[in-house]
Amino acid sequence: MINFIKTVKEDIACVFERDPAARNVFEVLTTYPGIHAIFFHRVSHGLWRWKIKWLARVISNIARWTTGIEIHPGATIGRRFFIDHGMGVVIGETAEIGNDCTIYHGVTLGGTSWSKGKRHPTLGDFVVIGAGAKVLGPITVGMAARIGSNAVVVKDVPEEATVVGVPGRIIRSKEEKAEATAKQKQREQFAEKLGFDAYGATKDMPDPVATAINNMLDHIHAMDSQMVNMCKSLKQLGSEIDIEKLPHLGPCEIDDQAYEQEDEKPLE
Repeated sequence: MINFIKTVKEDIACVFERDPAARNVFEVLTTYPGIHAIFFHRVSHGLWRWKIKWLARVISNIARWTTGIEIHPGATIGRRFFIDHGMGVVIGETAEIGNDCTIYHGVTLGGTSWSKGKRHPTLGDFVVIGAGAKVLGPITVGMAARIGSNAVVVKDVPEEATVVGVPGRIIRSKEEKAEATAKQKQREQFAEKLGFDAYGATKDMPDPVATAINNMLDHIHAMDSQMVNMCKSLKQLGSEIDIEKLPHLGPCEIDDQAYEQEDEKPLE
């Protein structure tokens, strides 16, 4: 009983961490269907484990009627689980959810087979699943992975990966995130060396101009590294090379005076 109360307190506390709209405990307890559904499930799951399965299913159905969230009493849910909004969420019997997971409305943790046994997903800790996503089959979603809204995932997802699309595809793995962070830092350092900072410090975003500039910075950095190696080799052979400091490129801004001069030119 003590563990149950502690778990309930953690479920309430995690709402304030993940929902900036939450104002006080009374509001959360009385108006958050995700919290209601989890409370119902904690009770029904206990009954399910005690083999009182009919009553467990009845409580699960009451929860579905009152919250719009269907969680089978056989599903295993970890601590600090948060369902935001919640309407239309379905969690199957053999689903397993780790600690500190977050899912949004319309999410389905469903099965793809009619055979008995493990047929629903397993989520690691800190997994986030966006609105409308479908995670289907006895697959494993690794720790801290993110599933984009409306994605359909039918294959295992590695740790810290991001999955989007139908069917779900991994757009960034843990290793790719680390590589992208290192490359972004390298770009910023090299752009600062050139005196150019308009695009060197851009975040990873679908901006074709920023992408082109970043690719140019990567190419220039590679050429610069090759030149440094060539200079070192020539010095070892006894050649003297004068190394000049790179000139500052100045601010990357459009000069309004240029437009004013264009406007002042007479029409031909």
